[in-house]
Amino acid sequence: MNETTAHSLDARLPRHRGLYYGGAWHDSPARGEIAVIAPATGEPLGAVVDASAGDVDLAVKAAREAFCAWRDVPAQERAKAVRRAAQILLANADELAWLEALDTGNPFQAMRFDVEISAGYMEYFAGLVTEIKGDTIPIGPGTLNYTLREPLGVVGRIGAFNHPLLFTAGKCGAPLATGNTLVVKPADQTPLSSLRIAELWADVFPPGVFNVVTGGRDAGVALVAHPKVAKIGFIGSVPAGRAVMAGAAASLKALTLELGGKNALIACEDATPEEIGEGVVRGMNFRYVTGQSCNSTSRVFLHDRIHDAALAEVVKKVGRIKVGLPTERDTEMSCLTSQAQFDKTMSYIRLGLEAGARLACGGKRPADPALAKGFFVEPTVFADVTDDMRIAREEIFGPVVSILRWSDEADMVRRVNALDVGLTCSIWTHDLDRALRLASRVEAGYVWVNGASTHHVGVPFGGYKQSGIGREESIEELLACTQIKNVNVTLKRS
Repeated sequence: MNETTAHSLDARLPRHRGLYYGGAWHDSPARGEIAVIAPATGEPLGAVVDASAGDVDLAVKAAREAFCAWRDVPAQERAKAVRRAAQILLANADELAWLEALDTGNPFQAMRFDVEISAGYMEYFAGLVTEIKGDTIPIGPGTLNYTLREPLGVVGRIGAFNHPLLFTAGKCGAPLATGNTLVVKPADQTPLSSLRIAELWADVFPPGVFNVVTGGRDAGVALVAHPKVAKIGFIGSVPAGRAVMAGAAASLKALTLELGGKNALIACEDATPEEIGEGVVRGMNFRYVTGQSCNSTSRVFLHDRIHDAALAEVVKKVGRIKVGLPTERDTEMSCLTSQAQFDKTMSYIRLGLEAGARLACGGKRPADPALAKGFFVEPTVFADVTDDMRIAREEIFGPVVSILRWSDEADMVRRVNALDVGLTCSIWTHDLDRALRLASRVEAGYVWVNGASTHHVGVPFGGYKQSGIGREESIEELLACTQIKNVNVTLKRS
């Protein structure tokens, strides 16, 4: 890095690299560290603490101690704190988006959206605090029976590497508004935005209410297993989700799991090639997180009648995506987040070729020498894909989309539903009857008709089958951060 770049980095990277709990920064007695690099350039971004089980225990104890007071703070006062935290995010949006782009490799403009939608979720949950209420239940004369919704206690959140800011800030609104305290463990590849958020929010919440521990697998295992953690919210792969569920079983923790998907985009014969082309680009999240998204529609089922024209339009639109450095404002798609993701993606491209799929575009590193040091892969489209190929069955979590043919609707629905995951589905048709029929038959938790990729504040998001447990981004997430207590009062008889 030249001197100017170094000063710029110093000004925007988090100053603290320790563990944040109990309202203070702490070093780890174990002194383990995780090196952080910029995936687009290979430049070092410093190191963070690799928390031990003992470190996690101290953070949870601080959160548990704070819970005893935070739960009794009036709901509207908790809401004010959450709103203030959201306003701080927006006031620092460019800085946070730049940091997120640097750390994740996602484009700056996309990360600017992550800051904005995170603040939107926080404000939404702050506005719902009056819905943390119970019911009265008629029993009979002389009896008053009612329910209360109370917070759970300490909530642990373990985020994935593709949206670390969103998975820290956007997922804190519901637990904090309902009176829980929070321990966040960001992904070890992308921890910087979570640390910067802790710096920015230092004066917003009472000590111990919001806590951040960085670290790898051991820290995550310790957080999941800790007996004083009442709930775990986890975002990651299906195998990792199974491990979290197994680890939480010993203490019967509440769980919210948002796991992987191999999602379908269904294009019917009345859809135009132009809209399908743009739908595939949007649905794959090429321009958002380089295809590293659990809700990406990476299996595209094109009807026979429009297959060739739609495929040509997909290739044309994918070929026009501007690949560049994530910190440049005009970049549309950037790089993968780590060497591991790069190697995994390239291995699946080789598997597709070996299985007989036709490479319609992409499949290699970009030619631009400015991108040579990063984990860049061209947006890739495979045609002539069949259901038995691994690229059609396994989540790649990279910029690779598989094109399949269909003609019979019932058979196509069977093929779409054949996998053991079902997070999202995108259906393209102008036939309302068919759209509603298909939406009711696909086994997915979130369905778009003539759209893809977009989320909306207040709309429940979550998966069917092994794509997860629970719903987030809606009032269901708020209520899942509470537990119901029944109170039965026998009145004195006169």
